[in-house]
Amino acid sequence: METINKNLSRRNFIRLTSLTGTALTLGFNFSASAKEPEILNAVAAENLGIELNSWISIDTNGKVTILNHRSEMGQGSFQSVPQMIAEELEVSLDNVTILFAPGNGRKYGSQVTGGSSTIRGSYKKLMNLGASAREMLIEAAAKKWNVNKSECYAENGNVIHKPSGKKFHYGELVAEASKLETPKNIALKNPKDYKIIRKPMLRQDTPSKVNGKAIFGLDFKLPGMLYAVVERSPRFQGKVIKFDDTETRKIPGVKHVVKVARDEFDNLREGVAVVATSTWAAMQGRKVLKVEWDDTAFPHHSSEQLYTKMREQVKGDFISFRTMGNTTKAFEKAAKKVEATYETPYESHSCMEPLNCVAHVTEDKCEIWGPIQGPDWIQGNIAGHLKLPPEKVHVNMTFLGGGFGRKAFTDYPYEAVMISKEIKAPVQVIWTREDDMTIGPFRPGMVYQCKGVVTDGGRIGSYETKIAGQNMGTQNPGADKSVYNDSDTEGFLEGYFNSIPHYSFGDSPLESPVPVMWWRSVYSSTNAFAFESFIDEMAVLAEKDPIDFRRQHLGERYQLLMNKLEEVTNWKARKKNEGYGVAITECFSSIVGEVVKVSKNAEGKIKIDKVWAVMDCGWYVNPDIIKAQVEGSIIMALGAATKHETTFKDGKAVERNFDSYKMPRIQDTPEIEVHIMENDEKAGGVGEPGLPPFTPALTNAIFDLTGTRVRKLPFSLEKV
Repeated sequence: METINKNLSRRNFIRLTSLTGTALTLGFNFSASAKEPEILNAVAAENLGIELNSWISIDTNGKVTILNHRSEMGQGSFQSVPQMIAEELEVSLDNVTILFAPGNGRKYGSQVTGGSSTIRGSYKKLMNLGASAREMLIEAAAKKWNVNKSECYAENGNVIHKPSGKKFHYGELVAEASKLETPKNIALKNPKDYKIIRKPMLRQDTPSKVNGKAIFGLDFKLPGMLYAVVERSPRFQGKVIKFDDTETRKIPGVKHVVKVARDEFDNLREGVAVVATSTWAAMQGRKVLKVEWDDTAFPHHSSEQLYTKMREQVKGDFISFRTMGNTTKAFEKAAKKVEATYETPYESHSCMEPLNCVAHVTEDKCEIWGPIQGPDWIQGNIAGHLKLPPEKVHVNMTFLGGGFGRKAFTDYPYEAVMISKEIKAPVQVIWTREDDMTIGPFRPGMVYQCKGVVTDGGRIGSYETKIAGQNMGTQNPGADKSVYNDSDTEGFLEGYFNSIPHYSFGDSPLESPVPVMWWRSVYSSTNAFAFESFIDEMAVLAEKDPIDFRRQHLGERYQLLMNKLEEVTNWKARKKNEGYGVAITECFSSIVGEVVKVSKNAEGKIKIDKVWAVMDCGWYVNPDIIKAQVEGSIIMALGAATKHETTFKDGKAVERNFDSYKMPRIQDTPEIEVHIMENDEKAGGVGEPGLPPFTPALTNAIFDLTGTRVRKLPFSLEKV
């Protein structure tokens, strides 16, 4: 499979797919009136006056070109999207070229790579797209042979006539097929007949990333492009009073020094951009730039102040999100009850590729290139700010060196656009590592107060969690601060809601100028630590095995996953002097169970021996991609649990680079074994659900070994 990264206009797409003459081109019509997107070919789209969003095209040489509507930030969409289409199309991936689709939500539907939604949100549509093209090619061949369509089948880019053995390759059929109506209600393959899907195929984008041919945002160049870095307030909401660029303009290569704004949740954050002929010159110019800031209009919080406030808030009133029964009365009357408070830290995204974006604004249009998770969001945001029609804002994706939610935000493209507009030239804005780690937004720190009741029969009689922390959804000007956080139960197993008679979840939102936003697995990454740690504490109170305790409350799908966990970990044969911890979480339509085994080394320090993960994501594409995503999620969770956090002092982020924001090293990484459940459930997410269960499984294992409860993150394995 060939990957190409070029500016993808409609004209360029036609050129790249060799549509100099005839091709079979299919796409979707995402009309507002349609309940489901309708598959159209190019002829039908032209007759309807619709500019086709060409997702798949087959040229007269039989070459297949596929557009990937989502970003590729390491999660594998450049492999999984063509793998799905190629399966139903009956072509080899060796004969497929994949390109990034341009940002356009009206043509491609949601293009935001987040919530582990690429497969689960699109798999049936993409499979139908490949199947439609296949059936049109088979029909075209049958007409050319003047035979019944049922006598023909597709295989490896050819249509074959079963009785005679005659065949046409796809390229010989596209002219006739392009004139046919797209078929309706095609039966998709039975998974047992898959040839490409569910096979551990090597990722086709890996070689280009290894040999340097892949184009990431930082690699992208335009003729005449300038480079910019921005001096931003060291505190989160400072305004520029004045600046002195006398020394900055003496640096060779510096061309412009301009005031600029950045759109953060509809709040404009000010800065001063130094624009030069090289990144180095811009950085040197910024070093000698003098800016006077007004940062008096908001509190300069420290971490101690933030957590003191959150600890106070979980003891008071809260906004109720989801309740059943009466947890207060149940707790008061109970003989066997437990309560505990858990704390999780603020975290930086710290993608390996820092933020960057190229923008070129002219009189009547704007074009953007870069590592972007939400191209349709960016298009709408920029069009609104520049007061341009959306079709005049072209957003082009490059590969992303990590995203984790941060690169779905609109602030850094907006900043690049405003600078380009001011200097009337294309510009690449680059955030240094220090910019990236201190400006935010961050994953919010949280405090949880949990109360639970265990019945005489050893079941959960009542479960209550109060949450204090910042609500990502109420940072815009005029936002309703009285609403609950609708992610209060994210990570909690849905099965529990059917079996616990009394439960209550709610939050007490923290007000702070610290900007917060999505971080891999969003609120599940913090919620799960509290939820699954507390389930373990209740199991101990009930004097039951942690898995058996969970079994009592959960249905068949969860039972099968727990059976697999017990099998692969040899759970029932656990030995003394070994600590085993389990956690099971649910988010983005997937269930993941993890078991961590710990022991003590020769110095008496805790070491992680092994991690087992069982992923139930329902229908899936590539087992190798799933395993890689779960492994990456576990390592990221390990860092957040035991290595790093972002702290604040006097309204500033303290950790500025990897010298203080420590990352797990290879020697810290335990053996990880990943298993995938096979079932007929709908597709769930993969890129994020593997992260939440690791930390509670680890801390539960530490308790099992030592009797010590870890309720505050991050913690040091050396000091437990």
